Amino acid sequence: MPTVSVKRDLLFQALGRTYTDEEFDELCFEFGLELDEITTEKDIISKEKGEDRAKGASDTVLYKIDVPANRYDLLCLEGLVRGLQVFKERINLPRYEKIIPAEGEGQKLIITEKAVQVRPHAVAAVLRDITFTKERYDSFIDLQEKLHQNICRRRALVAIGTHDLDTISGPFTYTAKAPSEIKFKPLNQSQEYTASQIMDLYRTDSHLRHYLHLIENKPLYPVIYDSNGVVLSMPPIINGDHTKISINTKNVFIECTGTDITKAKIVLDIIVTMFSEYCEKPFSVEAVEVVYPNGKTHIYPELAYRKEKVKPELINKKIGISETPSSLAKLLTRMCLKSHVIGNGNNIEIEIPPTRADIIHACDIVEDAAIAYGYNNIQMAIPKTYTIANQLPLNKLTELLRLDLAAAGFTEALTFALCSQEDVADKLGMDISATKAVRIANPKTAEFQVARTTLLPGLLKTIAANRKMPLPLKLFEISDVVVKDPNTDVGARNYRHFCSVYYNKSPGFEIIHGLLDRVMQLLEVPPNEENGYTIKAAEGSAFFPGRCAEVFAKGQSIGKLGVLHPDVITKFELTMPCSALEINIEPFV
Repeated sequence: MPTVSVKRDLLFQALGRTYTDEEFDELCFEFGLELDEITTEKDIISKEKGEDRAKGASDTVLYKIDVPANRYDLLCLEGLVRGLQVFKERINLPRYEKIIPAEGEGQKLIITEKAVQVRPHAVAAVLRDITFTKERYDSFIDLQEKLHQNICRRRALVAIGTHDLDTISGPFTYTAKAPSEIKFKPLNQSQEYTASQIMDLYRTDSHLRHYLHLIENKPLYPVIYDSNGVVLSMPPIINGDHTKISINTKNVFIECTGTDITKAKIVLDIIVTMFSEYCEKPFSVEAVEVVYPNGKTHIYPELAYRKEKVKPELINKKIGISETPSSLAKLLTRMCLKSHVIGNGNNIEIEIPPTRADIIHACDIVEDAAIAYGYNNIQMAIPKTYTIANQLPLNKLTELLRLDLAAAGFTEALTFALCSQEDVADKLGMDISATKAVRIANPKTAEFQVARTTLLPGLLKTIAANRKMPLPLKLFEISDVVVKDPNTDVGARNYRHFCSVYYNKSPGFEIIHGLLDRVMQLLEVPPNEENGYTIKAAEGSAFFPGRCAEVFAKGQSIGKLGVLHPDVITKFELTMPCSALEINIEPFV
C-alpha cells in the first residue's frame, strides 16, 4: 500500500479543526485508511542516516497514512482532505468542469508517426490561473512522484511532464528523433546536452537511472517540442529546464505520455482534479486538443462522469445489514459517490466521478457502502451453513510421502518455483521450445525467467551449493511444476512431482532404484505390468546413454530414473557422479 506523508498542522488547518492522535487514527479507520506512523522529518533522517545528518532538520510532526493502492485520489493532501470532508458531510463533492477554449485559442498537441513507434499515447491539459504556495507546490510535485511509482509502474506505462505554459507557445509536437539530434538543457542543469549525453549523465543518478532502460536501446527517443523548437521534455526521462514550474507559475501545461492510454487518461484526470481547486475558477480545467497521425482529434482531459445502478438488496445482503435504500444512498454519497434512490426504491443510481477510477464493478460500490457504514457496526452472526474442512487428497499424500522419504535417509529441499531458461533446457541438453515452459513476461533477473518444468535443476543447484558437506548427499523434493496447457483457462497446468538425487563417488543407481521401490511399496502399487508398476530401458537427454529407465504405472508413463550425463553434472558445477529419479505422483491420489 502506498504511504502518504502529510504535515499534521497543515492537514488540520485544511480540515478546519484539530484532532488528537487517537481521534485522527479513529477517523482514518472509519474512512478505510490506516495511520501507519507519527514521526518528524528529523526522526526519519536520524533513523536512515544517523543523528549527525539529522541536525537542523524540521521537527514538524508528520502523519504517515497507508492508502489503498487503487485510491489514486488520496495520494496527496488535497485529495485526502476532500475525501475526509465529504465523508464527514462538511462539504459537498465538487463538480469538475472541462472548459473547451474557442476555436483557435486553445492548446494543441500533435502526435507524429515516429512517436507512435516508441511511446504511442499522449494526453494533455492546462491549469489556468493557478495559485501555488510552497506547500501546494511541494504537494503537486509529490503527487506526480507517487503516481509514477504506483499506477504509472515506474514510468513504464505513463510518464508525467508539467511545464510553465507562459515560457512556451503551442502548438506542441510529440515526436521521436535519433539521440544525436535531440539537444536541450535538462531540468536543473547548467548546460545543453544531446540525448546520448543525458543518458550517460543520469546513469549514476540515484533517482533517474532506474528509468533509462525504458528507451535507451531504442533507435529513436521520444521528445516534445513547442512551436519555436523549445524542448519541453524527453519522456520518460527528464523535462527541459526552460519550462520548469515554480511557486510563481500561473499557467501549467500538463502532458502524460505512455504505452497505456487508459492509465494515461486516469493519471491526467487525477492531477487536474486534485489541483484545479487552486485555479481562479475552482475545479475547472482547460482542455487540450490532441491530434493523432491519422488526422483524428480528441479532447483531453475526459473528466468523464458515468452512472451505475445497484439494487439495495444486493448491498444489504453482501454486507450483512438491513438499511433502507435512502440510507444506503447517503452512505455512498459520503464516499464521494453521489447517489439517489430511483424506481420506487428498487434501485440506487450512483454517479462515478472522474476521481474514482477504482470503481469498476458493483462489488467496489458495495465495499464503499460497507466502509461508510462502519465495519465495527456490522453485527456478528453465526454462519447459516456449517462445513467441515478437509485436506486436499494430493496434499495429504504429499505430507505422508515426505515423512517416509525422510525416514529413508533423504533430506528434503525446497527450491524456487522459478528458474532460468538454461536450468530447464540448455543444462539438461534440451531445447527450450520442447520443455513447454511458461515464461515470465518481465523477469527481474536471469535467474527467474521461466516456471520450472522439472524439479531436478533446483536439487542439483542445492547440491552445488553444499558440495563441502560430507558425502553422500541424498536430497528429495515434492513440489509443483508448471507446463503450458492450451486446454486450461489460464493456458498452463500444475503437476505435483517427486524428485530425488543421490550424489557420491559412485553413481548409486541401485539406491535410487531402491527408493522408487520403497515409494511404490508405500503407495501399495505392486511390481507387475497388469495393475502395478514397471521400468523399461529408455533414453533421456539428461541421462547417461544406457543408464536411463522410464517408469510406468496406472497404464501411463509417470517419469524417469537413471544416472545423469557427465555434461549435465559439469554444467551444474558438480564433480562427482549423480543418479536421479523424478515422477509425477498425481496418478496415485
